This record gives sequence, structure tokens and C-alpha cells, in this order.
Amino acid sequence: MKRFYVENICPQNGIHTITGSEAGHILRVMRMGPGDRFILMDRTGARYEVAIESCHRKEVRVVLEKSIPSPPASPLDITLCQALLKSRPMDYLIQKTSELGVHRIMPFISDRTAIRLDQSGFDAKSRHWREIARNAAKQSDRSVPAEIGRLFPFRDLIARLKGQEAFKVILWEGEKTRDLKGLLSETGPAKKVLGIVGPEGGFTSHEIDLALDAGFSPASLGHRILRAETAAQTLVAVIQYEWGDLSLKVTSE
Repeated sequence: MKRFYVENICPQNGIHTITGSEAGHILRVMRMGPGDRFILMDRTGARYEVAIESCHRKEVRVVLEKSIPSPPASPLDITLCQALLKSRPMDYLIQKTSELGVHRIMPFISDRTAIRLDQSGFDAKSRHWREIARNAAKQSDRSVPAEIGRLFPFRDLIARLKGQEAFKVILWEGEKTRDLKGLLSETGPAKKVLGIVGPEGGFTSHEIDLALDAGFSPASLGHRILRAETAAQTLVAVIQYEWGDLSLKVTSE
């Protein structure tokens, strides 16, 4: 059954009116009409099986037939801290790591970040990324979309994360003795993960020192040179495979 997303389901008298881009998708892309049924979900995790009652040019009225349970969330609270990338790689990263179950994505600007955004530019990007995260939630049938955090300079981001209790890892091409697989084996399962992936140009030694001081462990992904967006997906996928829900085993938070 198709899934569509709204910010909040308001079950007034068992009816909800869908507007905006999702209404357009239902009407113009999927060409649905009265009597068609689908799953409606919102950012709180609420879900309903619904049937279209009526359609207008810019809105779809649906009958909320029954509430249905959300799928189990990942047992891991994964925060991916990612240096800003160019538009297409960043979009792809947000889509794929969202599908893999990352809880939040925190963009940052480091010394070698090639992209610079002012506040208005970031606000526009953030709205776009939230839409990507919502679509990824529909695609992967996760209960709620990934959060998109504020934009921080790297130093400020590290200061915010320094006191947090979590498994902390920073991917660094300069690490020559410890890989991600070994680090996960040494540490054992955790419930909360903070992962940092840098820009295409990598981190400066000063930035690595800041991360080490905040409790982050540097790790390598081996001898291959991966693009930043590939490294981020690999980090999340490997951690989910080892400690998370890339299995049929039912887990709970």
C-alpha cells in the first residue's frame, strides 16, 4: 500500500485534509481518486489506513479508517555529523543514510569544506533536506524521518558533543592502525552513536586533535579512497549491521 506523509494528522471527526506537495503527488503523479486507499503517516509516528473521500485542485480529503502501529525504530540512536558537500552528493547522502535509519544529520563547516552558506542559504537547503528525509522515511517504511540539525562550525559542533555519552567515531584517512571493524569489536554494542565524516579534502591535524579531546576515536575504512558520501553511508551501514537492525530480529528501544 502506498505511503504518504504529513506533518500532523488531525483526526477531526475521522477526516483529514491533505494539502501541499503530498496532495499534488497523490493527484497528479499517482492519479488517485475517491475510493483509493493508502497509508497516511506523520512526524510523530502516527499512521492510519485511509480512503480518499473527495479531491479538489489543491487538496485531498481522506477518511481515517483505522490506526495502525508504526514499525519498530532502530535500537541505535545514530547521529551523523557531516561536513557540507556539494548539492547532489549531500542530497544523496541524506537520502541513503535516512533509509539506513540514522536518527539525525548534523551538517558542519570545517577548515577544508569547499561549500559556504549564509543563514538564508542554509535555511533553504535545510527545507530541501527535510523533504528528502521525509521521502526516504516513506521509501524505507521508518516510523519518523531523520532530523536535520543546525549548521555549525566544526569547533562549535565538537564543543556541543564533548560531554555527551556515546560511542564516538571520526573517520580519518590518516589513521593507519585501527579500522572501523576493529574499533567496533573492541568497544562492544552501544545504544547511542556519534559519527563524524569530513569533507572531500579531509580534516586538518588540529581538527583531529579537537575530536580526540572530545572523546572521538579515529578509524579508517581501509585502503580504498572513498568519496565523503560513500564513507558516510558505509559508516552507518556497518554500525547498523553490527549493532542495529539490518536483520529480521525484532528489536525495541
